[in-house]
Amino acid sequence: MKYLAAMGVVLSLGCVSAAEAPSNYQTYHGIRVDSDPLLLAKYDRAVGYCQYEAMSWRGSPNPYSLVYNAALRSCLSRRNFIDRGAYAYPANRYFDHFFDR
Repeated sequence: MKYLAAMGVVLSLGCVSAAEAPSNYQTYHGIRVDSDPLLLAKYDRAVGYCQYEAMSWRGSPNPYSLVYNAALRSCLSRRNFIDRGAYAYPANRYFDHFFDR
């Protein structure tokens, strides 16, 4: 039984980390995370730390909630990684027609 519980935890953490695609993030200087292996390793360490922080006192235990997502992005931005996606924040969906992308 303990073996199955441990496997469940490992698989769930693996799936959560796979949801944070490095291709969606860049540094403050505009360098894409997936362009450099050293930067990718730094990003992976930051995601591991930030997921723990977002699931605990800053965010929510539910990884699909907006509070968790906001806490995760806040933590990653404090570690020099910002989301570069066109729909990174919900406000972009409403104001997208004002900008030519």
